[in-house]
Amino acid sequence: MSNINLIARDNGAGLTRDMHLLAGLLRESGHDVTITGLGHRSRLSNRLRRLHARLRRLLRGWTKGELNARYDMNIMLEHVRPESFDQAHVNILIPNPEWFREEWLAELPHIDLIFAKTRHAERIFGQLGCRTVPIGFTGSDYLDTRVTRQPTFFHGPGRSGNKGTLPLLELWAQHPEWPELTVVWRRKRVEMPTLPPNVRLIREYLPEEELRRLHNASTFHLCPSQTEGYGHSLVESLSTGCVTITTDAEPMNELITAERGVLVDAHAAGTQELATLYDFDLDAMRAAIERCIGMPPDEQASLGRAARSWYEANDPSFKKRFLDAIEDAARLAAEKQAHTP
Repeated sequence: MSNINLIARDNGAGLTRDMHLLAGLLRESGHDVTITGLGHRSRLSNRLRRLHARLRRLLRGWTKGELNARYDMNIMLEHVRPESFDQAHVNILIPNPEWFREEWLAELPHIDLIFAKTRHAERIFGQLGCRTVPIGFTGSDYLDTRVTRQPTFFHGPGRSGNKGTLPLLELWAQHPEWPELTVVWRRKRVEMPTLPPNVRLIREYLPEEELRRLHNASTFHLCPSQTEGYGHSLVESLSTGCVTITTDAEPMNELITAERGVLVDAHAAGTQELATLYDFDLDAMRAAIERCIGMPPDEQASLGRAARSWYEANDPSFKKRFLDAIEDAARLAAEKQAHTP
């Protein structure tokens, strides 16, 4: 079994959750896992650390994997940590393209493997000359069959500004006849428009139990992301067996298809680091919401069953792909260690 260093910014949110998910899978499979949880660092601090790592490699004549290799592999979530490269025989990055900084491009030759959560990421990093391994990912199971479901809408962007929240609120303001929309949005320093009576906005922190209840209380989930590193909010909605509405753009349409949700036409609206941002077309979203309002119960049930079935199949298949990829990485680490002077 391998000795693995799992490196991520311990942000108390998505990265922390992913870090512990992967650590659990690895430990269950018998691997020895060290979690290196890192705090937030400024860009200046990152530049200084990268410079220090490069100088260290030059001064000590370091070639990848030959010095200080305390681990078989490093697995870095989202952030590239050059100062850790020489601590492992193999360096693996699980990136989110929308958060991959331009200054990290120069460090890619020191990354042995990219574990890609989406085909979108696989293509981006493949074009950059990286050796990519598609692993997919999984998300939390939010299904709670005890909750009575209503033909209302739910939108849970959390703290994100990339989920199309303001255009949705403006659209709802134009349609007071639409069913209630519940929005859970904790993003700070946002100037909110005047809310219509059929919008319930929750801006305070909610306990996990209450958030799960809200996910299950509405038949329709609005998740029109501009981009996603994977799409945890989409997967959580799929897990509930609700009808999920999202933008028809990558990588969102990798998770949501016409067979298990509702896709809304979108157009490119800029970039965020390596990712393209997409805004949904207002008329297409309006039509999608009207379709959902008038959707027959049997169609709702069919889409919901397909969504839940996908979740139940994806979760174990991801775990197998990930652990298979770790086995391949372990063989690469053994080969490199054998050739180390």
